[in-house]
Amino acid sequence: MTSYFLLLTSYFFIFIFGLCIGSFLNCLIWRLRKGEGMLNRSYCPKCKKQIAWHDNIPVLSFILLGGKCRHCKKPISIQYPLVELIAGILFVIAFFMNYELGIMNYGFNNFYILPLIHDSLFIIHLLRDFFIISVMIIIFIYDLRWYLILDKVVLPSCLIVFILNLILGITWQNMLISGIIGSSFFLFQFAVSKGKWIGGGDIGLGLLMGFALGWPNVLAAIFLAYLIGSIVGVGLILAGRKQWGSKIPLGIFLSSASVIVLFWGEQIINWYFNLF
Repeated sequence: MTSYFLLLTSYFFIFIFGLCIGSFLNCLIWRLRKGEGMLNRSYCPKCKKQIAWHDNIPVLSFILLGGKCRHCKKPISIQYPLVELIAGILFVIAFFMNYELGIMNYGFNNFYILPLIHDSLFIIHLLRDFFIISVMIIIFIYDLRWYLILDKVVLPSCLIVFILNLILGITWQNMLISGIIGSSFFLFQFAVSKGKWIGGGDIGLGLLMGFALGWPNVLAAIFLAYLIGSIVGVGLILAGRKQWGSKIPLGIFLSSASVIVLFWGEQIINWYFNLF
């Protein structure tokens, strides 16, 4: 019973941690857009008034303020609570997936959490997943709003993920091959279309996907991204929101597919091959 309670408590705190990281990501996305540092206090982007700490509590402050700035009464973007909630939920899923994997490795069949939180590889694996999720959220929101994938986000992330995966025992050969495949796939399209089909940022994102997911998961993520993108694109055209030839940010589908494959890549690949 104690182990079960400890596990549920862990899920709760992971969710709260994810909400806080989501709040930080919202701030980071805005500061990246404006070219500002992260040391200054948060402020309302409309009236420029500083936001008090009690108005900056993830999700809760948005609800208590009725979705409006305390000072200027202008609407707060729904992006803020959505990003916080999505980060919280994805962090919980990451914890669950790593917990299940850890239980399998230990051979336990009950709610044992204490041995895992003292396992350095379990912690590194979990932090790596948190980091990948956070980066993909930044890429998703930035590309959705401004049709741009920032190299200053993607390239340092490539290095960090590469190092973390090396610590976790993933070979540099696997990451190098998958990274080359991921980036070359988009480099070819960029070169053939002279930048008309995709942007240069997708090339770096392909490299990051390769380092993060490895081989053959990177192929599954690319395939899934194009599948989701096709479905969404056709839906937008049928709904009259887009026309044939309209530009759609590919990064939102690549980042989403990367998170899905991060969690369920093996199952997706097995399901695909079982069709034949």
